[in-house]
Amino acid sequence: MKFLDLAKVYIRSGAGGSGCVSFRREKYIEYGGPDGGDGGKGGSVWVEAVEGLNTLIDFRYQQHFFAKNGQPGKGQQRTGKDGDDIVLRVPVGTEVLDEDEETVLADLTEVGERVALAKGGNGGFGNLHFKTSTNQAPRRANPGQEGVERTIWLRLKLIADAGLLGLPNAGKSTFLAATSNARPKIADYPFTTLHPNLGVVGVDNAEFVIADIPGLIAGAHEGRGIGDRFLGHVERCSVLLHLVDGTSETVAEDYRTIIAELEAYGGHLADKPRITALNKIDALDDEERAEARAILEAEVGGPVLLMSGVSREGLTEVLRAVRAEIDEDRLRLKPAEEAEPWQP
Repeated sequence: MKFLDLAKVYIRSGAGGSGCVSFRREKYIEYGGPDGGDGGKGGSVWVEAVEGLNTLIDFRYQQHFFAKNGQPGKGQQRTGKDGDDIVLRVPVGTEVLDEDEETVLADLTEVGERVALAKGGNGGFGNLHFKTSTNQAPRRANPGQEGVERTIWLRLKLIADAGLLGLPNAGKSTFLAATSNARPKIADYPFTTLHPNLGVVGVDNAEFVIADIPGLIAGAHEGRGIGDRFLGHVERCSVLLHLVDGTSETVAEDYRTIIAELEAYGGHLADKPRITALNKIDALDDEERAEARAILEAEVGGPVLLMSGVSREGLTEVLRAVRAEIDEDRLRLKPAEEAEPWQP
């Protein structure tokens, strides 16, 4: 299935049905009076977060969603039928934006959340509604209220507990494949990852979700490379894991490049807790490891972990450091295994 995280959608709620002008005309009834019914309500447009979806690809093939109009009222005090609602089913983590792509109308972060985007028009009153003691034969009825038409944007931000950051070929996909059952594409050329990947990682009887996004390069906020449009997928994370290629000759510069892009992106992304790890140490000897670590720690101003996604060296320590930054209510704790009763 193709990954799609941004879609433009046109919606319109249903118009209300018009009221009816009608009078009773029955044999042997001298004073029939008005009996026109009201029009039905127009259908509304809703958006709902559901399980089983992880992309907005459905909105690539259908962009227009129009709810049904309400039916007009009828004689004999019959109200018109209400129009059917339309529900846009989206993945959990979807934001609904106004046409300007800045105003957030709704943020659906839990399964079952449901928000009305366009309310259906009310039905018009029939002439029975206007009957008074001084006007016992009204010949007027209201038209139905018009529906609401608007353009919205759907933007998906993946729900993950931790996010991976780094330059292309920093080893992010290898790390995700080594620690989870995810199988992202891995190759020895830049921008192997073209869309975000999710993996469930377990350590110390707890599980959490890690998001791997395409690598950033200098100038990504200006659109260079794949750009920074995938950074939104790690906005919801509790902690960011920054992987730096230990085989690079410019370790400190590589680190500064990513930090500069986070600050240029804006928001609170640059303020999130970060764990820095020097990756690919399997290709370094002890002296090279110590030198690269010292340079990176001086740039970071804090501790730097050592790891290798290929040899799996240091993976457990990195996962434990990430787990420590995630709130307990977001972790998925495994039930403790009960000891089997002793039998002779």
